[in-house]
Amino acid sequence: MEAIEKVCSFLKDAGTYYLATVDGDQPHVRPFGTAHIFENKLYIQTGKGKDVYRQMKANGQVEICAMYKGEWIRLHGTVILDPRQEAEESMLDAYPDLRKMYTTGADGNTAVFYFEHGTATISSFTHEPEVLKF
Repeated sequence: MEAIEKVCSFLKDAGTYYLATVDGDQPHVRPFGTAHIFENKLYIQTGKGKDVYRQMKANGQVEICAMYKGEWIRLHGTVILDPRQEAEESMLDAYPDLRKMYTTGADGNTAVFYFEHGTATISSFTHEPEVLKF
């Protein structure tokens, strides 16, 4: 399994992960739940009206943390906004329940970001950390 697939699978299995962004000199953390591979890139999704959208556009340095079955993942990297409707549609196709809240296209309220560079470390108390770069 490729590194990007392993990271995406871990995030999906965990169900909820925590995304950290920066606003000025203040970190902000909130729960997220989308992880999707499109064109061999790892994507996450949010709404254009949210602070997190503004924060990621201003500073693409983010970190994600999640725990699943005694293991935890820490993923850090740079996210880039993808304004293409096909990227937005692919995300909403993967998470159809989001279509109740989000629309795509130039006038839509959904935003998708992909990791340009990412490094994930999967750790536990029972094995050495596994580092995955993509």
